[in-house]
Amino acid sequence: MTAQVEGGLAELVPDRDRPRGRTLLIDGAPQSHVDLDDPSHLDFAYQRRLGHIADLVAPPGKPVQALHLGGGAFTLARYVAATRPRSTQQIVEIDAPLVRFVRTELPLESTWRIRVRGGDAREGLGKLPDGWADLIIADVFSGARTPAHLTSTEFAAEVRRVLRPGGFYAANLADGPPLAYVKAQIATVGTVFPELCLTADPAVLRGRRFGNAVLLASDRELPVAELTRRAATDPHQGRVEHGRALADFTGGAAPVTDADARPSPAPPPSVFE
Repeated sequence: MTAQVEGGLAELVPDRDRPRGRTLLIDGAPQSHVDLDDPSHLDFAYQRRLGHIADLVAPPGKPVQALHLGGGAFTLARYVAATRPRSTQQIVEIDAPLVRFVRTELPLESTWRIRVRGGDAREGLGKLPDGWADLIIADVFSGARTPAHLTSTEFAAEVRRVLRPGGFYAANLADGPPLAYVKAQIATVGTVFPELCLTADPAVLRGRRFGNAVLLASDRELPVAELTRRAATDPHQGRVEHGRALADFTGGAAPVTDADARPSPAPPPSVFE
């Protein structure tokens, strides 16, 4: 199953271990994994970390209002729908051919309260009212890079406007040594949110390889101990940085504004081999 989308050639690859599991590739790069029989299954390590955050944003099973900036195969929206029935969700995805491909080949359940909006993530965010979301997940990539206008303090301020008090903002960040982009994003989001933590593979945090890190922000105390426990027991073990350790990791990096924003770094070709 293939289709030409704005990001390149989209392909769905069957999962050997799961009869209805599929991995979405775009130009050969893995983007998402979906199990149509079990939408609560998260295969990719960074998506499991985002799933932990979705688990902890509210008491187990409680419906939430979630905004997903970037659609992919709608993996996290499916997860929230499965684990928190009656949740209301919106997905903003700019790649219309990709949305059509995913809707056709990986259809959403008709009972799920998920609305998919076409368009730019920041523009879609700007259309939502103050305090609409309990959870905002940013997982936006164009050509394997996060667009510059989604990396600034002005963007982070819009995120906080749309979040309810006590809500969670989670961003998937991709970077490699010397992790200048991740450190700048911590500083940027930290100008808007008082509470932050970062979770990733220890090798990524040590600057040994390119990979994903998930930044979590809120205006309330974060469930750091539980996130740390989950990261430590994950099949792909992760580490959580918070407080003084996170400040030391950030090392005085400067916040990014719209005036000086740049896209996230391009991954080396070896990442997808």
